[in-house]
Amino acid sequence: MRRIVYSIVLLMLLYVNSAFAILSLELTRGMSAAIPIALVPFTNGAMANVPGNTALSGVIHNDLQNSGQFKVIEPGLFDRAPANTKQVDFKHWQSRGVNNLILGTVRPLADGRYQVSFKLINVYTPKTPVVITQTFTTTQAGLRVLAHHISDLIFQKLTGSRGVFSTKIAYVLVQNENTAAPTYSLEVADADGFNPRQLLTSPQPIMSPNWTPNGQELAYVSFEHHEASIYLQNLATGRRRLVSRFPGINGAPDFSPNGQKLAMVLSTTGNPKIYVFDMNTHKLEQITHGYSIDTEPAWAPDGKSLLFTSNRGGSPQIYRYFFAGNRVARLTFSGNYNARGSFLPDELGIVMMHRASDRFGIAKQDLSSGSVQALTDSGSDESPSVAPNGKMVLYAQNYKGRGVLALVSIDGRIKLRLPAREGNVQEPAWSPFLHS
Repeated sequence: MRRIVYSIVLLMLLYVNSAFAILSLELTRGMSAAIPIALVPFTNGAMANVPGNTALSGVIHNDLQNSGQFKVIEPGLFDRAPANTKQVDFKHWQSRGVNNLILGTVRPLADGRYQVSFKLINVYTPKTPVVITQTFTTTQAGLRVLAHHISDLIFQKLTGSRGVFSTKIAYVLVQNENTAAPTYSLEVADADGFNPRQLLTSPQPIMSPNWTPNGQELAYVSFEHHEASIYLQNLATGRRRLVSRFPGINGAPDFSPNGQKLAMVLSTTGNPKIYVFDMNTHKLEQITHGYSIDTEPAWAPDGKSLLFTSNRGGSPQIYRYFFAGNRVARLTFSGNYNARGSFLPDELGIVMMHRASDRFGIAKQDLSSGSVQALTDSGSDESPSVAPNGKMVLYAQNYKGRGVLALVSIDGRIKLRLPAREGNVQEPAWSPFLHS
């Protein structure tokens, strides 16, 4: 039992992986079933570089390509690049195997802002080719945000699912890790890794960032007073408040879908157990009991149940707690280690850490059939976080001796790796959909 206790606690506290790239992703597997789409570089009335020294259409290109859903035709392959709808040679694009074409312009305005227009064209409906046409006005600083918004519009129109290009990622950056003075920073970045912003820096560990459902605040664990405490911090103002500082473990915060309750792990009665804290009344309720170690709570999208990891069956497995009737059911039986479970948005499946043949990977389990599909198998994959549209999973991976962040599509077909920069990250957390 003592060995199991230390194993789970170490897995929860010490997984450390490198910070992710600022600009581009490296495709490592699979584009065979992607939708072919052509993106003509937007015509510029003046140099309108997006922050990051790239073009607005370049951001859209990266967004769509890195989603795994599209195969974006490279501009170098264009021999007939139209500037507007009238110049589109529909038969030519059909012969190139392209389904859709994106055209756009960026025009400077007298007040220093930019007018951005784009069209999404279906090359197989020449009589009514325009699928989307929109015009926006923004500052140069807002061009990257607008590019992600355009990518979201295109993604949703062609796939039927909301895009996640305007979402954020939270993580803990660890620098000088193997020295006497490591630095831990809580940071938030765009979904493509650009624009990292530091929220908190400490010489003591910071862990387990978790988003509020409205995307405005982050809960996290800090050891800045040499004891575990859970804080809630506002991203816009930087203000934070203490939520939990009970004796022993205070860990793994996870918000209910309505944001009114916070599940967490406390060890006030001995072994770690799952508790639920009411953010309005400050009432604390213990929901798991017994001699087992219970950790890593994750709410169901409907708020009626939550997942947690427990060794009550002899090895770490994922269980589901139902608030109606206080019932607990074991969900995972394949493999001798399943942990860090989280629901898919449709609540039909879960994503988890899964060990098979002594190799850690990310896996998906269908809740109806119980079937498990391995999504990754590098042997060092951990800390999965599901995109709010359920299409991709962000996770941490050891690559060539150092940690990186990687992405895998929910069907396992597409794998992407984000090139590392200096430092390491632990437990990435994908934000919910954000409202502008």
